[in-house]
Amino acid sequence: MGMTMTEKILAAHAGERKVEAGQIVMAKVDLCMGNDVTAPLAIREFRKIGVEKVFDKDKIAFVASHYVPNKDIKAAEQAKLMRQFAVEQGIKHYYEVGRGGVEHVLLPDRGLILPGMLYVGADSHTCTAGALACFATGIGSTDLAAVMATGEIWLRVPETIKLVYYGNLNEWVMGKDIILATIGRIGVSGASYKAMEFTGPVIERLGMSDRFTITNMAVEAGAKNGIIAFDEVTAEFLRMVAPTREKEWQVVYSDEDAQYAQVIEFDCSQLEPVVAYPHLPSNVRTISEAIKDNITIDQVFIGSCTNGRIEDLRVAARVIKGKKVHPRVRMIVIPATHDVWLKALREGLLEIFADAGAVISTETCGPCLGGHMGVLASGERCVSTSNRNFVGRMGDPASEVFLANPAVAAASAILGRIAHPDEV
Repeated sequence: MGMTMTEKILAAHAGERKVEAGQIVMAKVDLCMGNDVTAPLAIREFRKIGVEKVFDKDKIAFVASHYVPNKDIKAAEQAKLMRQFAVEQGIKHYYEVGRGGVEHVLLPDRGLILPGMLYVGADSHTCTAGALACFATGIGSTDLAAVMATGEIWLRVPETIKLVYYGNLNEWVMGKDIILATIGRIGVSGASYKAMEFTGPVIERLGMSDRFTITNMAVEAGAKNGIIAFDEVTAEFLRMVAPTREKEWQVVYSDEDAQYAQVIEFDCSQLEPVVAYPHLPSNVRTISEAIKDNITIDQVFIGSCTNGRIEDLRVAARVIKGKKVHPRVRMIVIPATHDVWLKALREGLLEIFADAGAVISTETCGPCLGGHMGVLASGERCVSTSNRNFVGRMGDPASEVFLANPAVAAASAILGRIAHPDEV
């Protein structure tokens, strides 16, 4: 019996010829990551272990991303602790405000993550990087402390669900719609502790931005990791962001006789833009259904690790160019990294948003987790391009978050209700 991509990567890092789903392995880590929320706790636990030095200062990344620019004194102290530890340990990959951004966009774009790697991060959306044909998963802060000390982590090899997507995508349908439709079909626990392997002609035609969006939200179905096979699209991206590291690629493919827990097929030909209603990413409706519901909104957020890339901003700008944000609506646009912010500036996208009446922030996760830069009051509704819409996710427990792609979000900002881009 053959192995899946996920099994092959875990076997290689555990020093095993073959592993099977359910097996416990101790695996060597190629890169680990913490942010200003999770790293401070990991650092405190690292101190308790009694180890003086991290296992490898070049295989750890710290990113100031969540409550930055510092929203209050507590946030400032958290960032300070991480910053001081990075200096003390000589951490090579430390990213400060104005030079970093949201880690799940930043680290792939800086060429730190390659095919075949085992990458763990103290943030649940670390699975985003699986779009680069690597094993990427989120871990807890105490696990991160252990990894920083030893360079290893124990894992249970997950079963794999193979998801196959056929057909041709209609206009305005993006990776966000594919993954929301998938979660709507299998549920938020439909892939619990499993690998989601995204395949098929539709995936093969997608660019990296949409692929990252899909693997980013694998965790919203409960998955341990999401993964997409290496191809020329992957190679082109990697040659752009890491032109000197091609010899380090460890490309693997799933064997034809690999064993899957399930194989699920999707015909995307009739897929419309999808909106996830409160309070679960699985509570999905088509945009046609959402329009009939005539849901008025108070805020639109375009950004996050799910849809804050330059491609996402281009789509939103295309919809809103020459138009105005509805008088009743606040529109917040946050490029995911400083590099994306600069590209959007140079392409004139920020001017388009500003002319429309949107506010533009420096790179931060802030609104996505109800941290700052867009917290919702009781009874307010937001259309967000982020990945979660749980109760109280973006603010007051009595607020509501609707998840959508950037085109739908921009159209909704203009009309003051959930809208299709063609309506504007």
